[in-house]
Amino acid sequence: MRILFLDLDTLRPDHLGCYGYQRNTSPHIDSVAADGVRFDQYYCSDAPCLPSRTALMTGQFGIHTGVVGHGGTTADLRLEGPERGFMSRLSSESLVGILRQQGFHCTSISPFAERHGSWNFYAGFNEIHNTGGCGGESAEEISPLVMDWLQRNGTADNWFLHINYWDPHTPYRAPAEFGNPFADDPIPQWLTPEILAEHRQMVGPHGAREISMYDNQTDPNLPRQLGEVEDMEDLRHFFDGYDCGIRYMDDHIGRILQFLKDHDLYEDTAIIISSDHGENMGELGLYAEHATADAITCRIPMIIKWRGGRSGAVEGNLHYNLDLVPTLADLFHSQPAAAWDGQSYAPSITGHGEAAARPYLVLSQGAHVCQRGVRFERWMYIRTWHDGYHLFPDEMLFDLDADPHETTNLAEQHPDICAQASHLYQEWHSQMMASMPAGYTADPLWTVMEEGGPHHARGQLAAYCKYLEATGRGWAIPELQRRHPGEFN
Repeated sequence: MRILFLDLDTLRPDHLGCYGYQRNTSPHIDSVAADGVRFDQYYCSDAPCLPSRTALMTGQFGIHTGVVGHGGTTADLRLEGPERGFMSRLSSESLVGILRQQGFHCTSISPFAERHGSWNFYAGFNEIHNTGGCGGESAEEISPLVMDWLQRNGTADNWFLHINYWDPHTPYRAPAEFGNPFADDPIPQWLTPEILAEHRQMVGPHGAREISMYDNQTDPNLPRQLGEVEDMEDLRHFFDGYDCGIRYMDDHIGRILQFLKDHDLYEDTAIIISSDHGENMGELGLYAEHATADAITCRIPMIIKWRGGRSGAVEGNLHYNLDLVPTLADLFHSQPAAAWDGQSYAPSITGHGEAAARPYLVLSQGAHVCQRGVRFERWMYIRTWHDGYHLFPDEMLFDLDADPHETTNLAEQHPDICAQASHLYQEWHSQMMASMPAGYTADPLWTVMEEGGPHHARGQLAAYCKYLEATGRGWAIPELQRRHPGEFN
C-alpha cells in the first residue's frame, strides 16, 4: 500500500469545486473527492499554521502540546519531562510514528519545519526534503522534487509521501504567465460595495486598507498581491489572486495523479488531501489572513481516498484535524494512545461500523488574537481575550446556516445561545485542564497573554496608530489605548 498526503497550505474548502465553489479552481482535487470521502465539517483545532500542524501530527490539542502561537513559549512543544523514555512519544504516537510501525517508508517534501523552527514536525520521517524557501515557494519549485522522488521510488511498496504546497498562502504568487482563468467569473455575491465600504472603516491588521498586515505596501514582484482593497475592481483582483493560486497548485497536483495512473499506482494509493487552515476573504473585515478562531479560519478540506474505502461519499459530522492520527491507527488496527485527544472516524472511510460524531468543537487562535470559538449545531460562538487590535467585541455569535460569511453578530439578540456555548466551552476547558500533561498547570493561551499578547500583535500598536491617523481612522486610537494600555512603546 502507498499513502500520498497533499498538505495544501491556506486552502478554504468552499473555494474548491467539490465543496460547491462556482469557479473551476480544482478539477484534479475534485476527481479525488469523486473517488473517496469528502468531509464537510472538518476543522483545525488550533490555528494558524504552527499550532495546526502540531495538533495534526501529535493528535493533541494545543492546550495539551503547549503550541498555540507563533512565538514565545507557546511556539515550542512541551517537554515530556521525567516520564520521557529512551525515545520521545513522537516516535510511536505521532502520525508518522503510527505509519512507521506499519512498515511505511515516510518522506516529507516541505519547508514547514524551517519556516517555524518546528523541528519536531520531522519526527519519524525517513527522508526529509526541505524545499528551502520557508513557505515562499511556488509549485514549480516543489513539483520537480516530487516528480523526481516518484520516478525513483513510486513503484516501490509501503511508502508515505507528505507534500506541502503553498500557492494559496499570501502573498498570492501564481506566475504571471499562468494568466487568469477566472477573468470572466463573478466573485461571491455576499461582498457588496456597502460591505466593502464598512470594511474600509474598520481597524486591525490585514484589514481592507492594510492587507500587508499593518500598512498597504506592495511588492512589484508580486502583482497578484494587493496592498489594499479600494473598490470592487480591487476585490475581484484579490479573489482572482487567491483562486489562481489554488488552480495553479491543482494543475501541479494533476501531474502527480497522472504519474500514479500512468504507472498503475492510482488504485492502490491512498490519497489524503487537507490543509492547515482556511483564509479570511473579507469575513470579519479581514483579508488574506487566517487570524481568528472562527469557521472561516478553522474550517479546512479533508478528502480521503482509501483502498477498499467508500467512493463518492460525503460525511457531515464535526471533526478535528487531530482526529486523523487515531483514524489511521484504527485503519491499521493499532491500539490508540492514552495521550491522544482525537477520535477515530475510520468507519466513515470504510463504511463499516458507526461513524464517529462530535456534538461540538472548540477552536483556538493564539498567534494573531487570543480567541476560542465553539462550533455547534448551526452556531459559531467566539470569545475574545485579546483582539489583535481589531476591536472585536468580547462575544460574537453567528448563524452559519443563514450567514456562512459571518456578517451579522447575533450575540446580543441570543444571550441564551451564548450561555449555551459558554457552558460547552467550560465543559471542554475543564476536561482539558484535568488531563494536562504531568508538570503543567497553565493554559498556554494565558501564557500568550502573560508574555505580551499574540506574536503578530506585539510591539506594533504605536506605529500602527500613526497609520490609522494618516488614513482617517484616528477615532479608533482612544479605544485601542484603553484596551491595550501597556502596548504603546
